[in-house]
Amino acid sequence: MLVTDLLVIRPFHETDYSDLYEYLSIEETYRFEPGNPVSMDEAKKYALERSNSINWWAVTLKSDIKHKLIGHISLFQTDLKVFRTWEIGYIFNPDYHNQGYATEACQAVFDHTFKELNAHRIVAHCSPENRASWRVLEKCGMTREGLLRKNTYFRIDDTGEPIWLDSFEYAILADDER
Repeated sequence: MLVTDLLVIRPFHETDYSDLYEYLSIEETYRFEPGNPVSMDEAKKYALERSNSINWWAVTLKSDIKHKLIGHISLFQTDLKVFRTWEIGYIFNPDYHNQGYATEACQAVFDHTFKELNAHRIVAHCSPENRASWRVLEKCGMTREGLLRKNTYFRIDDTGEPIWLDSFEYAILADDER
């Protein structure tokens, strides 16, 4: 568990499903993310899966005695373990956007990843159109390393062909100033 000035960042609980459903069930969440709005049953499944994984962090407000989930962070080590690189991602409930919570949560996870997991590098990807997301990454001290052209897709067109998207790649190193 990580505790910041405003947040408690903890492992998922199976009981987080209704809070998870609150923001994963709306179309807006998937504007820059893969997937589609989820049902309550799918939210229950996701909460259970994430409660059994070390790669998912639930973000809650420190001041909320009910520990309402306001967002989540994913943190996965890349395939070549020898490079000590981790990739971070996040989704927050739109009701909690533009309040600094994503930045504070990511900074805490960065500190943990560098200190406790001995990371050399943390990377993140986001859509060039998702200004809010890349602003969070920049506020956290990440450097935009480049534009990856048509490197991913989340949807297909009517003919079954991928709708390719660009993404920015960001990174921060253990020895970067934070």
